[in-house]
Amino acid sequence: MARYYGLVGFYGGDVETTPGVWDEQIVERPYYGDVVRYTRSLRTGDDVNDDISVSNQISIVSDPYALQNFHAIRYVTWMNSKWKVSSVEVQFPRLILTIGEVYHGN
Repeated sequence: MARYYGLVGFYGGDVETTPGVWDEQIVERPYYGDVVRYTRSLRTGDDVNDDISVSNQISIVSDPYALQNFHAIRYVTWMNSKWKVSSVEVQFPRLILTIGEVYHGN
């Protein structure tokens, strides 16, 4: 089992950047954990290149902030990329994060 250390991005609300334009604010916090499952697949679509999709699970040791805001987790940083969190399972004191595609923001 591989070790994990990285940033987890939480939805922090909407912020008005200019009058009438709202943007999503992300709060990043560092966490330690383990990579529980490590898989990948290629999805053929209408694009020129295939899309990479992973079904990895990362188990992080949570703190009170993560336990209270697990529903707001948007992404994790892993292998120099940000990955969307597709599901979160609470197994106190850990959170099991299942990641899918590369996170591109809003």
